[in-house]
Amino acid sequence: MPKKIYAGKEIEVDDNGYLVNSDDWNEDVAREIAKEEGIELTEKHFEVINFLRQSFKEGKQLSIRKIGKSGIVDIKEFYQLFPDGPLKKASKIAGMPKPAGCV
Repeated sequence: MPKKIYAGKEIEVDDNGYLVNSDDWNEDVAREIAKEEGIELTEKHFEVINFLRQSFKEGKQLSIRKIGKSGIVDIKEFYQLFPDGPLKKASKIAGMPKPAGCV
């Protein structure tokens, strides 16, 4: 598996750049992944990211619709925060595996 350097740490990623081990994630890693995706993270981004990480830990299946119903952001804002594939990008930045329904 490929490795990348994030926040001064060598981290194993899959062929699509998603973290292999979500325990390697921290906010500094998230900022560097986001930068690669062309996103400057704000507090609102981290609210969404923390929601995703918590849902993932609880074993919940995530979808754009569920995020829109989370009360954190609506679907339009989710697309604005993470353009061009919001669930894929948000999951990648959150240190989670690529969502099953995403191409």
